[in-house]
This record gives sequence, structure tokens and C-alpha cells, in this order.
Amino acid sequence: MLGPLATFAEPHCYDLCVAHSARLTAPRGWEVLRLAPDPASLGPSSDDLEALADAVREAARPGERAAPAEHVELGRRGHLRVLRDNETSDLPG
Repeated sequence: MLGPLATFAEPHCYDLCVAHSARLTAPRGWEVLRLAPDPASLGPSSDDLEALADAVREAARPGERAAPAEHVELGRRGHLRVLRDNETSDLPG
């Protein structure tokens, strides 16, 4: 069966891009069923919009999240930080 992209992980099911789904063939004696999605369901749902709004609110909160006091920041690369535990004094750095 060929249909719209999955909304959750399902074992033994795989999503295909448009190019690969167009070239899909079935073994001899098998039949490919192509499911056409309902055009009304293709747009974002209220759950999608709410999740997006929550993510934007979280990202817009002021102030940077500081590293816990028991860690020392050794360096940065973009949004990633290298931390060292203060209790580990035998490590170089």
C-alpha cells in the first residue's frame, strides 16, 4: 500500500519521496494500492500549530540558560558548550 507520510513510527513501514514512490513496482502477482490523501487533511492541524507556538514561546524566553554551578565552561562552538565537572581536577584544562 502506498499512501501519505506516516504520522508516527510504525515497524516495517517506510516513507518514500515523490520520485521513489512514482517508480515503485511490485513483485509479480502483487498489486500496488495507492491511497490518495484527503486534501482537507493536508494542512496543519491545531496540534501542529499549538506545538509550533509553544516552541516559539520557549525560544523567545529572555536570558541564557546558564551551566549548572558544578560545571566549568571550557569552550563554545555555536550553541554547544564544552563543560568540565569541577570535581574532576585530574583532567587537563
